[in-house]
Amino acid sequence: MSERVTVTHPSRQRPRVRPAPLLREIDEQTGLGEVYISSLIRSQLRLSLAVIAVSLGVLAALPGVFHLFPEVADIQVLGLTLPWLILGVVVYPALLGAAWFYAYNAERVERDFVDLVDRP
Repeated sequence: MSERVTVTHPSRQRPRVRPAPLLREIDEQTGLGEVYISSLIRSQLRLSLAVIAVSLGVLAALPGVFHLFPEVADIQVLGLTLPWLILGVVVYPALLGAAWFYAYNAERVERDFVDLVDRP
């Protein structure tokens, strides 16, 4: 017959992890840490401005297209004229697509930053 062993608690000792030098620079807000943080902020700002510029550019161009090509207003789709269909139906999924694109790429920028900071 084998002996019984009673386990009272699991081992809670974790190996000591030394913080990465870059992480320490960011935590202590040194000059190098500020450079990395400002780089992250600039990357996200550049991304947001690009998404806003493309979205507003497309939305602002629609009235001009409708004015320059008045025959577009005569096209009927599902009982609606094409400009109303575009403005009432197509614009919203396009804006959702732009929002998804921004969120996905902003998370990618943050993951890249975390990977850079966590690199030993």
